Amino acid sequence: MGDHSKEIAHLPCEKLRWRCNPEIFQFETTAEIDGSRGVIGQETAREALLFGIQCDAPGQNVYVRGSRGTGRMRLVRQLLKELAPTSNNKCDYCYVHNFQRPDHPRLITLPPGTAKDFRRKIEEIAEFIQEGLIKALNGEPYNSTRQAIHQEVQQKAKTISEPLEKELEAAGLALVSTQDAPRPQTVIFPVVDGQPIPPDQLRALVMQNKAPEQQLKDFEKAIPEFQKMLKEVGRAISELFHESKQQIDDLHENAARQMLSELIDPLLDLYSFDSVKKFIEDIVNNTIEYNLRPRGEDEAIDLKEVYGVNIVLTHRHGTAKPVVEEGTPSLVNLLGTVEPKWGPGGIAISDYRGIRAGAILNADDGYLILDVNELLSEPGSWRALMRTLRTGQLEIVPAEMGWMRQHVVTQPEPIAINVRVILIGDVETYYKLDHYDPDFRELFKVLADFDSEIVRDDEGVFQYAGMVAGLVNEENLPHFDRAAVAALAEHGSRIAARSQKLTARFGRIADIGREAAFLATQENKDPNLVLAEHVHSAVRRTRARASLPSKKFQEMVERGTLMVQTQGEVVGQINGLAVMHSGPLTYGFPARITATIGPGRAGLINIEGQSQMSGSIHTKGFHILGGLLRHLLSTEHPLAFSASLAFEQSYGGIDGDSASGAEIVCMLSALTGISISQGLAMTGAIDQHGHLQAIGGTNEKIEGFFDACNQFGLTNKQGVVIPKSNADDLMLREDVCRACAEGQFHIWAVDNILDAIEVMTNHPAGRLDENGAYTTDSLMAKAIEKAEEYWKLTIQGPNRLIPTVGDGVSSQTQQVPLQTPERE
Repeated sequence: MGDHSKEIAHLPCEKLRWRCNPEIFQFETTAEIDGSRGVIGQETAREALLFGIQCDAPGQNVYVRGSRGTGRMRLVRQLLKELAPTSNNKCDYCYVHNFQRPDHPRLITLPPGTAKDFRRKIEEIAEFIQEGLIKALNGEPYNSTRQAIHQEVQQKAKTISEPLEKELEAAGLALVSTQDAPRPQTVIFPVVDGQPIPPDQLRALVMQNKAPEQQLKDFEKAIPEFQKMLKEVGRAISELFHESKQQIDDLHENAARQMLSELIDPLLDLYSFDSVKKFIEDIVNNTIEYNLRPRGEDEAIDLKEVYGVNIVLTHRHGTAKPVVEEGTPSLVNLLGTVEPKWGPGGIAISDYRGIRAGAILNADDGYLILDVNELLSEPGSWRALMRTLRTGQLEIVPAEMGWMRQHVVTQPEPIAINVRVILIGDVETYYKLDHYDPDFRELFKVLADFDSEIVRDDEGVFQYAGMVAGLVNEENLPHFDRAAVAALAEHGSRIAARSQKLTARFGRIADIGREAAFLATQENKDPNLVLAEHVHSAVRRTRARASLPSKKFQEMVERGTLMVQTQGEVVGQINGLAVMHSGPLTYGFPARITATIGPGRAGLINIEGQSQMSGSIHTKGFHILGGLLRHLLSTEHPLAFSASLAFEQSYGGIDGDSASGAEIVCMLSALTGISISQGLAMTGAIDQHGHLQAIGGTNEKIEGFFDACNQFGLTNKQGVVIPKSNADDLMLREDVCRACAEGQFHIWAVDNILDAIEVMTNHPAGRLDENGAYTTDSLMAKAIEKAEEYWKLTIQGPNRLIPTVGDGVSSQTQQVPLQTPERE
């Protein structure tokens, strides 16, 4: 492990907390600086977003990946506002009745801003057809033309029927028109006393001797031939009237087309699109077929509805691309819907009039911003969005009718769309979508990654000042003096918990700033000014509101319900450190770890693992502990002992490897009988060569043990051992720093387990000499001796079964997935 002749010193006070010097600011208060609030840092994400916004290539939709509070949405909005992308491809979309397939409304695409004028002109045409067309056809000159056709037909009919009438008159017969049948008929009657009478009446007169029988016989003899002649005459006259009707219909059609063309031609000049031409053509044909005669009251329909135009999307003047943020991306809100109406018998009826646009159509040729978690929580929305992006065709579907089974399904014609989708999401969701949905990586090729940290330099701190000034301006808060800004920067460093870093999760910083501003206004000073003391108070209040679990733990420690020793020395017992989470806040607390050992063959036993309370990371750390033991206890014989480790009074799951360093110290203490100082605690993960590795939650763990020591009384000998790699991450509370400055509490940062052993036991750990032996009377030398003693006792046992060389130390554990308390 190297030379260890010098004493291990604790960290100096200046290493325990980074302090932001307010003197670096060139202002006294935030009133003196620019309050335009932008997004701090995130240059990589900014560049990716710029590309995603400006590139027109297919599949370049954007996934904005990062933690909440890092300014993801703010940067998207800011860039879209700054760039103000323009478009010359925007369109108005309308749906109209499809006369051939009423359940498939026809789409009409128009230039932007023209849909309302188009609808108004169509309404004028429908109004004329319904109210003015028939009146116009009944007026001059069409009335005179119809009369002339009727007169001509009457004259021709007379010419056709006159020869038959003369023959009938010579035979004592006459043509009579009757209304008895559903349609008027022309029949042949005999003439008696100058008056035509029905044949039945003639027979009755003959039976009464009031008419000669010969007349009846002559009638019955002549009637078949005359009926044949009448049928031929009737056919000729019918054809004549049919021709005249066709002439009148042609007159009406030609007149109607001519009158409609006066309205339609200017419209077609304005909108010379095939869809408009087809729609107009259908209106004219439908008018000619159904609307050239007056309708009865029971047949009345509103032609403005039948021939109407439903505008689903129109644009105002201007070329700016639309930007749509959909907060509730349900299937209906995304795709749009077809709203039904209630028909007779409670049947839901839908047609083109019920079609409504959704967010995708509203964002056509622009940008649609969605929260990916909200999108995935809505049934069917994700697949519908991906299908639309893949095909480029938007299909508006009717809303689910549920229990309303009887309804007409309307399927509007699809719309070709071009929309750039910007998804706001986190890291985990990104990888899940990338893994499970093959379309995702093809359709969302642009990744804008938001870092949760920025560099802790002068520029980063100045950016914090700009952020605070922007918050003040946006929310009309009192201004912050420069010391308050420095205090917020220090809190940002603590949240980051990494060397030379400040948190980029500005939502949390803004919340502290708002509470500090509230505290400043409560003092009713004039002028209101937020000071550093207000920021410190806001931080304390925020932690206090979520500190109930921590307080309960401290109470149980104070009552002795949970056994935690902060004084004295004990063999095989050490204070490990763990954390608990309360929302975004973390609290540390000591965890008593104990070890027992004796001769045997069981090896190391992980009690948490045996009871299925150990998470996978903790189990891995326990296996590494076994490997480190083999490395440290390099003997010529197999290791032969039974040992067990446990987190005492831990009744929930445990995970993470930050206690593995404390566990190896505890195990070696139990093996050698050398006691561990209970006034000290330790955290850090180990590798198989004894290096102490970085862990998470260092600040909170130190403070948790400090609170426990402070509760029982500080002895000036208490402190915490941490990995050296975590030393630059420290941002301890002021009271902890103050206690360290006064020598009441200490922090040691070490990089190997032997240094940690010496601090924890106050006993030389030992170093290997040139012969591969540990220093005499060192802890490791005693451990080698004790291991050999256990081996001898084991081989002399009743079974006399000696493990083969290389078996090493067995580790029995079961892995369970539990919450890890390690680095966030």
